[in-house]
Amino acid sequence: MLCWAGVQVAPAARGAAVPELSPNVHLFYYPWYGNPQVGGEWRHWQQGGRTPPNDIGADLYPSLGPYDSGDYAGAVTKHMQWIKQAGVGVLVYSWWGQGSYEDNLVTGVMNAAAQYGIKVAWHIEPYTGRSAASVVGDIQYINSRYGGSPAFYRDAEHGNRAAFYVFESLKITDWAALDQVTQNNIVLAQTTDTSKIAHFSGLYTYDGIAGATAPGWANAGAYAKQNGLIWAPSVAPGYIDDRAVPGNTSPTLGRANGSTYDLEWANALDPAKGGLPSWVSITSFNEWHEGSSIEPAHGNPPAGFGYQTFEGAYGKTGAAAETAYLDRTKYWATEFETRRGGGSQPDTQPPSAPGNARSTATTETGVALAWNAATDNVGVSGYDVYREAGATDVKVGSVSGTSFTVTGLSPSTSYQFYVVARDAAQNTSPPSATVTAVTKTPTGCSPGTGDLARGKSITASSTTQNYVPANAVDGNASTYWESANNAFPQSITVDLCAQAGVKRVVLKLPPISSWNTRTQTLSVLGSANGTAFDTLVASKGYTFNPAGANTVTITVPATTQRYLRLNITGNTGWPAGQLSSFEVYSS
Repeated sequence: MLCWAGVQVAPAARGAAVPELSPNVHLFYYPWYGNPQVGGEWRHWQQGGRTPPNDIGADLYPSLGPYDSGDYAGAVTKHMQWIKQAGVGVLVYSWWGQGSYEDNLVTGVMNAAAQYGIKVAWHIEPYTGRSAASVVGDIQYINSRYGGSPAFYRDAEHGNRAAFYVFESLKITDWAALDQVTQNNIVLAQTTDTSKIAHFSGLYTYDGIAGATAPGWANAGAYAKQNGLIWAPSVAPGYIDDRAVPGNTSPTLGRANGSTYDLEWANALDPAKGGLPSWVSITSFNEWHEGSSIEPAHGNPPAGFGYQTFEGAYGKTGAAAETAYLDRTKYWATEFETRRGGGSQPDTQPPSAPGNARSTATTETGVALAWNAATDNVGVSGYDVYREAGATDVKVGSVSGTSFTVTGLSPSTSYQFYVVARDAAQNTSPPSATVTAVTKTPTGCSPGTGDLARGKSITASSTTQNYVPANAVDGNASTYWESANNAFPQSITVDLCAQAGVKRVVLKLPPISSWNTRTQTLSVLGSANGTAFDTLVASKGYTFNPAGANTVTITVPATTQRYLRLNITGNTGWPAGQLSSFEVYSS
């Protein structure tokens, strides 16, 4: 048995080949440093009121000195060499919002990472104004802007999805907006409280102190496994922030010449403390302020400031001690991959087809699917869910577990789905049996004939007094909706309850002479889900004349829509949008 700080861990079987760089060990990386020689100013090194270059906000002094994170050919390239030496395949980039200092350095860091085969995942930090909606936008932005880089990380075992860690996720209580992006991205919450991870793809801890006792890890790991989620406990070599935060009362965690790091790694891989995790995340490569870095620390730092060193770590001294934590990380990364079942022979055997594929529930816009687990000679790593769509089927999601809910569907519609299993070598199974499911028809909704909008749910961008949107679908031409005055543009949107063929829209104002002739400028838009709208008829002026019963008919190119919207930008008779009837016809 191997033993670290009183913890015994059974050694894994040897002889199996493991990857040179582990794609399952993720290393938190901070690109927020700067110095006058490269970036024109000190950044971060002066934290705690320090005066670099000799006096910096850290209890350890970098082997490279107070470097600049924009020094791609120098410090950043060296970082990538060291990360490769540590056997780590993924760095998790500390990202502080679109257009931030760190965002502007991404391309240079990714270019350096690509040279050494290192991939980049993302740590979305609590920048000013961060919200669930802004994080969704950030994920879309990062994928769009950086997704083409060869260094962009996508997890092959979980549907080739990009990975995003969200630091201090508990500061936001409602994360429902993440449902827009989690089918194609892995998004992790920072917590072990499994009641706080709805809408996330899994969880991580980050806390380098807690890793020594692993509080809540067993429950978090078990919950993740049961629910097909990612579990990525965080390990650290130690923690001390006394120089960066003078007077701070936070506890410290000594490195104990490497025993602390070994203890936390042993906890992360202990079957009794969460099982074998999906990933192990390391806090950190270079968070110097908190003394948690594995980046080499100078063995002979400037005197008189009380700096610590790595001297004696794992029995090493001098230059060997400076890189001791890189070497130990390589050991643990190899250990982790070995326990995960890395083999010297290529795996060419596909899993069996998932059994008993079925629909377990339907809503107006969703279908819940489940299936029996497939089997494999090495192990099934996940499942891909497809919707049949003619010549080319559409992959609608990827999961580790045996259930998935397809969303964004249309009501009262029949769909066909099937499931394919895959293993870590990306061998894929035959498809499961096809599942046919019909989404529900909304309550009180029927296709009907005549005016499809009559009595349906209708909303508007604004309302004046009691001239409410419902007046436009009540069948009474004498009642009308009116928007806020002097506040164009305005809109009014009717929900037809279900997808329906649309060919004609009839708009009316009260058919009395007191409503003098007026022209309203408007466009017609349509949507299947009430969120994304397409223009069906471009904006133009339509004249309502009492001599013609104040009625306008608009021909719509044949289309199928659930929601129809009028976007009104002008009215020559009154400074507001006005309608007494909003009628929709299929012929």
